[in-house]
Amino acid sequence: MMRTLKALAIILPAFALAGCEIGTKVTEQVGPNGAAMKQVAHKAGLPVVAPVPPPPYPLTPEMLEGERASQTYQNVQVLGDLSSEEFNYTMAAITEWVAPADGSVPNGGCNYCHNPENMASDELYTKVVARKMLQMTRTINSTWKPHFSLSKNAGNGAGVTCWTCHRGQPVPMANWSSALPEPNRLKGNRAGQNQPARSVAYASLPNDPFTTLLQGKNEIRVQSTKTFPSAHEVSIGSTEKTYGLMMHMSQGLGVNCTYCHNSQNFANWEQSRPQRVNAWYGIRMVRDINDNYITALGKTWPANRLGPAGDPKKVYCTTCHRGINKPLAGYPMLRDFPGLAGPYKGAVPAAPAPPVDAIPVAAAETSRPAA
Repeated sequence: MMRTLKALAIILPAFALAGCEIGTKVTEQVGPNGAAMKQVAHKAGLPVVAPVPPPPYPLTPEMLEGERASQTYQNVQVLGDLSSEEFNYTMAAITEWVAPADGSVPNGGCNYCHNPENMASDELYTKVVARKMLQMTRTINSTWKPHFSLSKNAGNGAGVTCWTCHRGQPVPMANWSSALPEPNRLKGNRAGQNQPARSVAYASLPNDPFTTLLQGKNEIRVQSTKTFPSAHEVSIGSTEKTYGLMMHMSQGLGVNCTYCHNSQNFANWEQSRPQRVNAWYGIRMVRDINDNYITALGKTWPANRLGPAGDPKKVYCTTCHRGINKPLAGYPMLRDFPGLAGPYKGAVPAAPAPPVDAIPVAAAETSRPAA
């Protein structure tokens, strides 16, 4: 009996650990040997790259000419520089990206944002929000190129459209809003941490680092810039929030810490990979989105679009990335929708790309068109 118990004491923990590690691993060397800069992932757990829907119909060079949308229609405040034909083409795509008329979204289709009796009316909050989001999309594609400059399609239409975040849903599936403070309990106040939360990859860290670090201008820092025993500017609490955000970024992009950092010196920029610069711009892009587009809508948001603390649902890395280091594996989203890249410049689009089915992320880089 004792031998059996001893054997179980050895075997059971081994099975428990093996349950987390069993299976084929996928590795990628991303830095010099000896620096522990290798990405390791469980092959069976790799996410699937979402499908990219085809354009509603071909957009030809002739369709870019002619009367502008602001001349044809009333109250077109953002995409009025597009031709009327390209405007209609873009609106048809946006409908499928955000509120398709296939029954999956209540009141989906054009009527989700428009009063069919008066398409120019701003009476529905969804239209006011959509206008602000179109401004945001154009700003991302024209101003925040440093964030996606490493994409293989950076010069061929890499950027974002409504599909990048929404994927056929009125509200992107991955979002955050401020957490309410926990009341004191018999075991004390957890201070918003020490409880597994998906938002920080189930680490025992603050599960809402986003309110502090993904809006406003607070520093994201672990090391103090002053030498001991000077007053430290980086508290333990702020350090833990930084680590919580880093865990979220690692999970959101499906990468290890060494995707951006050199393990020999995490803080040193000179030894870091270029991806760390992209991440630096990405954090500031997310803050710009949250501060100047989502929160800026203020009372436009109805109660069902607010979080428990009364603030609107905002974006973070997972909103676009969904566990992949390049959203949609770097697919050139703007190739078929040049009007979302910025003000009209008379550019002629390439031939429409074919629809792309969902594929395993491991195969995405080699099987998707490079444009």
